[in-house]
Amino acid sequence: MTRRKLVAGNWKMHGSLAQLAELDAIAAAARANPQVDVAICPPFTLIAAAAARGDLTIGAQDSHQNEKGAHTGCVSAPMLREAGAKLVIVGHSERRTDQRESDAEVYAKARAVIAAGMIAIVCVGETEGERDAGRAAEVVERQLQGSIPADGTATQLVVAYEPVWAIGTGRTPTVGDVAAMHASIRTKLGDMLDAEAEGVRILYGGSVKPSNAAELMAVNNVDGALVGGASLTAADFVPIIEAAARA
Repeated sequence: MTRRKLVAGNWKMHGSLAQLAELDAIAAAARANPQVDVAICPPFTLIAAAAARGDLTIGAQDSHQNEKGAHTGCVSAPMLREAGAKLVIVGHSERRTDQRESDAEVYAKARAVIAAGMIAIVCVGETEGERDAGRAAEVVERQLQGSIPADGTATQLVVAYEPVWAIGTGRTPTVGDVAAMHASIRTKLGDMLDAEAEGVRILYGGSVKPSNAAELMAVNNVDGALVGGASLTAADFVPIIEAAARA
């Protein structure tokens, strides 16, 4: 099955109204490479303004699992959709670690995002200690089992594999390691989602940059990238989009 590449930028806690000017060149690159889906996930405060700039897909970095309620400081999936978001990252390792989010919470958030009519990008990945102990595949399979709604479809779900030890460190696994993990994820999705599994895109994340994007995009079962720091400027992000288009 041919799956469209998706390159999604996660701005994390960076960005300002002035920085949204970067989106113009990113949107132009998306139009020039229509075979690739491109998205930017800015902070909550910038979603509406980013969505109003044009036709670039805008997403969010998190969502609360409840539609509304007494949850001070939280934002629900319907609120995000109303602001202009089309997809939402859930279960990023920084939230699993810093906010101690469990697989069950990530599962509930993914369901809420899908119920609101958006795409859920569900993040999974092992720590350096887990990889060194030979438990990387086991950990990722457990996260998938606990975080992915079993009734999700390929149009509603994206999986992002981000080895925790590679995020923001400049380190990346070998191409062989990436291929093995993405194949393992594909197999696990097949066990969980049956026929839908082949259509679910699996992104690689973790220090993706212009210099390694082409190599990563060529790996079997790598259907795009979830990009952190390199998504903050068009100068770094556009070459990654172009690498995905060539893959």
